[in-house]
Amino acid sequence: MKTQPWFPWVSLVARLVLGGVMLVAGAIKVTDPVSATQAVRAYELLPSALDGPVGLILPFLEIAIGLLLIVGFGVRPAALAAGVFMVVFIAAVSSAWARGLAIDCGCFGGGGQVAPGQTKYLQEILRDVGLLVLAGWLWFKPNSKFALESDPYVSTGVTTP
Repeated sequence: MKTQPWFPWVSLVARLVLGGVMLVAGAIKVTDPVSATQAVRAYELLPSALDGPVGLILPFLEIAIGLLLIVGFGVRPAALAAGVFMVVFIAAVSSAWARGLAIDCGCFGGGGQVAPGQTKYLQEILRDVGLLVLAGWLWFKPNSKFALESDPYVSTGVTTP
């Protein structure tokens, strides 16, 4: 398939949107580790001994993935990691919805129990599916404008034996 001239621009937008969401989500949670741990606990998916470590580590991973995407370094692996995160988030929110839990997703801080009418599961799942689509695009089309990492498909004129 021939690469279209607008593909690098779409990849730039995908990098900045997905990276920006990951960076902001992580940065908000890293400043409030108690709420981040509470959000993980509210899903009732992990043994309680893992709630704290996951609540503490997850924001730093989100920040790292977001920064890699924004600067355009290691786009393909960062997109893969972001895609895995989105699949896990979609599964966790779907699980909470299916089990009748009334929780805030904790995606951008907060988290925990909410009134049953205040859940936004469908919107959260649709948002994460959209972000998963961006991650998929970046997996297949990682080369973009203004990326720190150069295009691996462009010859530099240097050959290796």
